[in-house]
Amino acid sequence: MNDELETYELIIVGAGGAGLTASIYASRYKINHLIFGKVPGGTITTAHIVENFPGFTSIAGLDLGQHLVRHAQELGVSVKEEEISTAVKVGSDFEVSTTSGQRYRAKTLILATGSQRKRLDIPGEKEFLGKGVSYCATCDAPFFRNKKVAVIGGGDAAATASLHLAEFSEKVYMVYRGSQMRAEPTWLEAIKRNPKIEIVYNTNILEILGSEVVKEVRLDSPHQGKPSLAVDGVFIEIGAVPGTVLAEQLGVSLDEKGYVKVGTNNSTNIAGVFAAGELTTGSSGLRQLITAASEGAIAAAGVYSYLKQKSPIPQWG
Repeated sequence: MNDELETYELIIVGAGGAGLTASIYASRYKINHLIFGKVPGGTITTAHIVENFPGFTSIAGLDLGQHLVRHAQELGVSVKEEEISTAVKVGSDFEVSTTSGQRYRAKTLILATGSQRKRLDIPGEKEFLGKGVSYCATCDAPFFRNKKVAVIGGGDAAATASLHLAEFSEKVYMVYRGSQMRAEPTWLEAIKRNPKIEIVYNTNILEILGSEVVKEVRLDSPHQGKPSLAVDGVFIEIGAVPGTVLAEQLGVSLDEKGYVKVGTNNSTNIAGVFAAGELTTGSSGLRQLITAASEGAIAAAGVYSYLKQKSPIPQWG
């Protein structure tokens, strides 16, 4: 046991909406803590536009993420742009290690590691990554000015990606395996009004083809009599899987879909470990920034109560 390690009352793993909100509340609770996140601001920073977060009728995802980061930093916390690779229990504390080999100890943890984008796992997807295949319309849309692209998916992410791409591209095909889109009605109305966007229902992409860059996608159902679509880019927006690597290392219980089971205060089955955001069973399946922020606040309150039972912490107001 190395007593020389930096020791904190709390370490937050993840610097997205859940982690940053947890940090804001932890600072107000006067909890000595660190927050780690490879992408400060989290996945919301890749959203083209956000129109459902209170206080902002319309704001770029990158701007909203930066607002959250600044709020946390102005309260005095250090947001470390590092990834935590391992987490283990050491006595009554927890020890985490970064990918660069740095180690830290904490009395409690909040896991806010979000989710990772799902892959299609089809031929050409890996080979053309960065050569026409993308998982981030916000990042890459400008590269497809006056070109044709395909967006795979039928939810909100696919809808907003298509609308953003339509600002640059000549044509946007939304390719969806179902017969009815799952996106919010507001986004669907905007798509219907946009002459550049065409929805291709009941269709899957079987293969991404090209030479040095993407040239077309092969379909499992003909579109207008043709077995493929000629496109220059493929944007994959089919959802995400929870990031539970650290949770599994710690023995945290997951549900049948792989999400972290949490209680009403966002505690897990491991004493001192809390979780918040897209990786949890909370929010009734509504995995949005606002619910992530809510869970982050609740988790921080849970940590405060947990620590207070062990050693008093000043009240906040």
